[in-house]
Amino acid sequence: MPTKYMESVDNKIEVIPPKKYAVIIYDDDFTPIDFVERVLINIFNKQKDEAMNLIEYIQKSGKGQIGLYTYDIAMTKKIHADLLSKKNNHPLKITIEETKESV
Repeated sequence: MPTKYMESVDNKIEVIPPKKYAVIIYDDDFTPIDFVERVLINIFNKQKDEAMNLIEYIQKSGKGQIGLYTYDIAMTKKIHADLLSKKNNHPLKITIEETKESV
């Protein structure tokens, strides 16, 4: 009869949460406020009052963070906003930046 060996195995797996990416929107003198508001509400799921507060902040500061997302979600939202801006002939600039936070 063969000899059976028992071995202790440590099954602890370290899960590293995904990095967060900040979506940044920039102020310009050409994109209408109502268009920016639509982008914030329809693409970034902001409420109307939150969107207007963000727009006010962006106008004063020149840019503002509109959300923290995983890379895939941040890039998808940015691309949707870029395509909508291009389709409507607006120069709205949106970027994503890696943060030190994780989801």
